[in-house]
This record gives sequence, structure tokens and C-alpha cells, in this order.
Amino acid sequence: MRQVTELNAGRKTAGIDGKLALGSRDKAELADRLQRSTAPWCARPVKRVYIPKSNGKLRPLGIPTIADRAQQNRVRNALEPQWEARFEPRSYGFRPGRGCHDAIEAVFVVARGKNAKRLWVLDLDLRAAFDHIDHEFLLSQLCGFPAKGMVRKWLKAGVVEQGSYSPTEEGTPQGGGISPLLLNVALHGMEAAAGVRHHLSGTKAGEVRAGSPALVRYADDALVLCHSKEQAEQVKLALAEWLESRGLAFNEDKTRIVRLEQGCDFLGFTIRRFNGKLLIKPSAEAIRRIRRRLRDTVRSLYGANAAAVVRALVPIIRGWAAYQRTVVSSEVFAALDTYLWGLLFKWATRCHPHKPKRWVVKRYFGRFNKSRQDHWIFGDRRPGGQAATPEHSDVGPYVPKFSWTKIVRHIQVKGRASPDDPTLIQYWADRGRKQAPPVLSAERVRLLRQQQGRCAACGDLLLHADRQPQSLWQWEQWVTTVRMAIRRGWIIEGTSDQPDDRCLIHASCRSRTIRGPARPHTPTGLA
Repeated sequence: MRQVTELNAGRKTAGIDGKLALGSRDKAELADRLQRSTAPWCARPVKRVYIPKSNGKLRPLGIPTIADRAQQNRVRNALEPQWEARFEPRSYGFRPGRGCHDAIEAVFVVARGKNAKRLWVLDLDLRAAFDHIDHEFLLSQLCGFPAKGMVRKWLKAGVVEQGSYSPTEEGTPQGGGISPLLLNVALHGMEAAAGVRHHLSGTKAGEVRAGSPALVRYADDALVLCHSKEQAEQVKLALAEWLESRGLAFNEDKTRIVRLEQGCDFLGFTIRRFNGKLLIKPSAEAIRRIRRRLRDTVRSLYGANAAAVVRALVPIIRGWAAYQRTVVSSEVFAALDTYLWGLLFKWATRCHPHKPKRWVVKRYFGRFNKSRQDHWIFGDRRPGGQAATPEHSDVGPYVPKFSWTKIVRHIQVKGRASPDDPTLIQYWADRGRKQAPPVLSAERVRLLRQQQGRCAACGDLLLHADRQPQSLWQWEQWVTTVRMAIRRGWIIEGTSDQPDDRCLIHASCRSRTIRGPARPHTPTGLA
């Protein structure tokens, strides 16, 4: 319930019935319907919407009704642990505790070093994988699952586009909570089909055997690291036949075989060997996209005030930097800082065309971050509409720089480890402590640690997750959501006698607080 009504980015997007569950009464009615209804579940068709892709094309999404979304999450929670015990070790997309950085680290481990053997790469991309999964094959993989009939209803529910209904004979719509899991189920076994062989015991248990190709997959994108071009071609033929039985095929425009010296792009990174050394950097396309987004954002704010510019840019900068901070990104960060400074200076001079540049610099640039000896930080010197005075000089919200983000190497998840494995509770607890710190201010990090990451009002996890975001979009969404949840108006006083004692609470808990601050309490464990 909380996932689909409070956490998901699409919680305010209705299905074909036009219903949402944003208020407390609506959430209670939906929860009562899901828990107490004994009638067979009736799946509703999804609403077709389109979102732009990075290449300019449109990606079709299927938006289920809010009730179907909640029910799909319940079914996913039951089905996921069963398949987590079976999934292959180098499958990282749409799985708990795994993400893009694990996939990149897996590629680095296989291809690093001067004596690396797998120097040919088969760069795979599937053509519209979600839209062409064979229903019968997918359902045959769910044999014995109690909710198999419910999954069948969702697959066959159909699509409504501009008031016109059309049945679905294949595929699972992107937008449903269970669709990513079903894609992983359909693609399970790809490593074996590619001829990947692992050590089953000993100190090298889980590692790829010598002479065998190594496959790293993130959802429908995959890299196969091979010893020769001939081996890569053989793997491609074997996988094409294997995919055919699942109703899938390669996207020939994006699938190619290259040497690592030429390099390839994967998940927004460029993987390439330079003089026998493997370097992974932000891809040229990812850099072009972030530059374009920064430019469009700043230009759209011509005529706005400095505070609006800061609010718009902070999530973009922190989210992109947090996603790219695990690879060789220092030079890219510095170049982006220079580019962004030019955009902001142009914005400032355009806002005040009749003022000299010295006045513009004094008005918008200064040493806003006291921990850095940098007097060229863009910020708003008049927080809350106050007039600029000597005591308010260089005080106020500001735009952070990409280069302030430290490069932190990612620790790859171990083998087949899954958060659903009860024997690995200590492993996941230790892994959470070793992860890079969140992209927040030092004061907010201190409050998070002081509260052990839990909301002072309800006792639940404050950041809505037991792990960090796993993709570029999730990082940006995470930064935006957390900044909203802990903005100044939502940091309330605690119960301590100290007047400066503060605590952090959920945005949703704040909205439920009508009068007076919420008092911290120990979680009761009740749902």
C-alpha cells in the first residue's frame, strides 16, 4: 500500500478508472478491499501513455489502476523470494539489493588487468523486450505458484489507448509493479544458454571458468565478454535461438561485437581499455544528456529568481554526480562545473542587462559553502525575500558543484546473495554500513545517524528504503524526495529540553500532523 500510494513516482497518475489513493480515507478503503475481499480478482485494462526516450522516440507505458498496482505488489512480494533463490549471479536489473553499479563492477572484475583474457565484447540489446514476451512460456515458468491465474489475468487484461480497447496477446506492460520481475523470470537461464560455466566449489566458487565467456545482464541489456570474435559470434547465434522460444529477438541496430580497445557503452558508462588498462568513465552520450538538461533547465528559468534556479538544479546535480561517482569521473565533474558556471553567469547577466558584470558577480556569486575556499558559487543572497545586508552576505541556498562529490568505489554484491536469504542478514547489514554516505548535508547525515535512519513520528525507515537508489533516475528522484521530506518546514522540534534539538520525519507524517510536533517513539513493530 505505502509503495503505490506514497513512494512510487506515479502515485498521482490514475488508471482507466481515474481513481487515486492519496488521502487517508482512500488508502484505508483500498487496504480494506485488498485484505477482506473474497471474490476472484478482476484485472482491469491498463491505460496507454507515452514518455520520451533519450533518443527522441517514445516509450509506451501501461498504467494499471491503483487497486491493480497494489495487488501486483502483493503478488510480487510472494513470487520474488522464490525466484531470488534461483536467479543467476550476474543478473542485476530490477532485483533487491542489486543495481547498475554492481553490473559495472562485475564487468570491471572480469576485464581488468594487463593479462585479461576476455577482450572481445558482445554488446546485446533486446528489441522491445517488455512488449514481446510470450505469455504461454512465461506462465509455464510459474508452474505451482498459487497466484498464477491472477498473473494470467493481468497479462491478458488488454490496453486502452485514447478510448479504444485492444487485447494483449504478448508482452507485459511497462508500468506495472510485477512487470520487471516477470521480465527477469523470462530471461532466467541466459548465462547457461551463452555457455557460461562457473566453479561450483572451492575458493573460486561462483567465478567463471577459464575459457568460458562471462555474461553480465541488467534487465534487457547485457554484455558478453569473450576470448575471441569467433566465440562472440557463436554466443550470439546460441542466444538468438534461445530468445526465439520466449518471443524475443535482438535489436540489430544496437547489438554489436567490438574489442575492448574500441570501447562500448553500458548503463551510461563507457568501458574501454587504454594501453592495457581498463577505464570506466561516464559515456559521451550521458554527458551530452546532462549538459542538455542543465542548459534547458537554466533557460526555462529566465525571469525567475535565484531561489528557483537553486531548487531546480540541486536534484539534477546531486543525482547525476551520485550515480557517476563510482567510476573515473573527476575530469568530467570539473568540466561540467565550468559549463554550468557559464550557464548561470549568462542567466544572471540576462536577468540584469543594465547592471555591470561586477555587480552581477557580487549579487549572485560568493563563498556560500563555508567549508570550501571557493568564491564562485552561485546562490541566493536573500533567503526568504530578505534584503541583502552585510550579515546576510554569502548566506543562503546555493548550487553545489559536481566536483564536490568524492569518487567512491562500489563494493560488488557477492555471488547469488539476496536480501531474502535469512542466512545472510549479517552480510546485508554490514554491506549497508559500508556503502557510500548519502548525498546530504553533514547536519542531516548526523540527524539520520542519531535517529538510526528512522522517522521520529512513526518509527519507520526515514528514507523509505533499506538500500540506496540503483539507477540514475532513482538517484535524482531520491534526492528530490528526500529534500522535500527534510526541508526546513518539515524539520520539527523533538521532546528534549534543549531548544535546538531537532529531528527528521516523513513528509507524509508531517501532512498528518495537524497541531503540534510529532513526538519520537520506539517502533512497535505493528504494520
